[in-house]
Formats: sequence, structure tokens, C-alpha cells
Amino acid sequence: MQYSTLGPEGPKVSRICLGTMTFGEQNSEAEAHAQMDLAFERGVNFFDTAEMYPIPPRAETQGRTEAYIGNWLAKTGQRDRVILATKVSGPGANWLPWIRGGPRLDAKHIQQALHGSLKRLQTDYVDLYQVHWPERQTNFFGKLGYQHHPEADGIPIETTLEVLAKLMEAGKIRAIGISNETPWGVMRYLSLAEKHGWPRIVTIQNPYNLLNRTFEIGLAEIAHRENVGLLAYSPLAFGVLSGKYLDGARPSRARLTLFPGYGRYSKPQAEKQVKQYVAVARRHGLSPAQMALAYVNSRPFLTASIIGATTLQQLEEDIDSIRVELPGEVIAEIDKIHEQCPNVAP
Repeated sequence: MQYSTLGPEGPKVSRICLGTMTFGEQNSEAEAHAQMDLAFERGVNFFDTAEMYPIPPRAETQGRTEAYIGNWLAKTGQRDRVILATKVSGPGANWLPWIRGGPRLDAKHIQQALHGSLKRLQTDYVDLYQVHWPERQTNFFGKLGYQHHPEADGIPIETTLEVLAKLMEAGKIRAIGISNETPWGVMRYLSLAEKHGWPRIVTIQNPYNLLNRTFEIGLAEIAHRENVGLLAYSPLAFGVLSGKYLDGARPSRARLTLFPGYGRYSKPQAEKQVKQYVAVARRHGLSPAQMALAYVNSRPFLTASIIGATTLQQLEEDIDSIRVELPGEVIAEIDKIHEQCPNVAP
């Protein structure tokens, strides 16, 4: 395993992070614990979750993922050897009404969210506490074409960061991260931290994969210059980059088979590009999934790549991608395909 530093002076975290959003929906508790056992044995010390998980979100299952993780930590006694990340939900009265009547990013909601997460995780602190998505209306979850509506901004970032700073001072969280953010949002968090002497954010968890490299446009420079590393989610684009969904295939138990509404990376233009990437991998004797992950793993602005799996076989293949070093000619072929139609599925 390879390791990064969580922030300039933070703990060492594995560059492969175990994503857990399938725990409690696609994966049973026994399967979840088997995944955590395997990942931990292979050097993965970084687990990522969220109060709203599992996915798809439902009132009946909300919080189950954290509960499964908490039970594993209690059973194994490995809390001190695991870097644990979770997230507070952004605004969602219209689609997450069962979370506090519609989550917000003010003091009341954040404190209640963290209390619930700590209880389910059976711990008294979280190593990395992340804002899952912004309070304001902006570009995330694939939204294109920014429209300026400052009257709908909601809770200011300053209010949110002040609460997080106090929770960090109280020892309940050890670092602050953000997710699904824009370049303006990242710089706003950083400028407010400098202005008030509050802790700086150390990570940004955004999508990054061969079909969606929008992080490179404005955020990569910030990541380097400000030491805010990327936690890349969906590095396999919902599994699409493995090639398993090509030509209409829908494998049993696969996410897009069970939940076809998640079509962000399944558009015709994306499938065309996936076929090209799969062809490159096969020409060079590589697993398409490992090639896609190895590309993400090689990016210098990366702190960790968040992988998700529903089977132990998939998980092993994903973890093994850390040992794959792509030849220069493979990277050149990947970049050539990307340049022909950049960010085909943002």
C-alpha cells in the first residue's frame, strides 16, 4: 500500500480509501465486515462514510452504514489504527426529509448530525468530518451552467466553518473536509480560516475519473498551492469504466442493474469513450478497471481514491490497482482519448 498525509501535518492515510455507501443496501453487515477485514489486512487504513448512507438514500436504511462500521470497530478493537471519515448532509428538505426534517449546515443541524454519527460509529471522535455538499445553489452532482441566485444561498460558509472549528477545538473532530465543492467554495473556506484563525480544510471529496476530469480545470491548482488534497469519488464512474455495462449488459446485483436511475456515466457519448478506454487496456494486457484506477492513483494532487465494491473479488482487484504503474504510452493514449471529447460525463 502507498500512503499520503491528511493535510500538511495530519496522519498517514492509505491512497486507497474504502468507500462504504453500499453497506446496508447492496451489502449485508457480514459482507461489509468481510470487506473491512480484507481492506485492513491489505493496508487500507482509511474508511469513508456519511450520515445519509447507504445509497440510494431511504428513511428505512439511513445511518445503517455507519452502524455497520461501528460494530466492526467495536468487534475488532481497531479504532486507533483506522482513519475514519464521515459527512454531514447538505440541504435536502425535498429529498431527505427524514434527516432532521431536511438537513441544513447550521450549528443545530451539524451538532445533531455529528452526535448521531459518533453514536452509530461507536467512537468519541471522527478523524475527518466533511460537508457533503454546499448549502448554496451551485454546480455539483453533475449540474452544468452556473446560474447566480445569491438570494437562495442559505447558511453562509462562515457559519458552517465556525461550527466545525468549535467541534475541532472540542476534540470531536480532528480535521475538516468538504465535498462536491467548486473553486470559489474552496477558496472561501480557506480565506475564512485565515481571517478568523480557524482550522483550514485539508481535503476536498469530488468526482474524478476518466470520464470526468473537471477537477483539473480549476481545483487541481488549488489542491497543489493550498495543500487541499483530492479524495476522488466514483473513480470507476459507478463501475462503468470496468466495461461490464457495455452493449447493454446488466450484471446481476450490479448498481446500475439494481438502480438504473443513476445514469450520470451511462450516456451514449460516455459509452463510446468507455469502449475506447477498454480497448487501450486490453491492448496493453491490463484490466480496464485497474487501468482506470491506476490513472487516478497516479495524479499528484490526489490524497486518496475512494473505491467501492459489492464483492470481495472486486475489492481485491481495486486494491491491487495501487501496484499498477501505467507506462507512459498508456497515459498518452488515455490523454489522447480525453482530448478528443473532454469531460464527456461531468
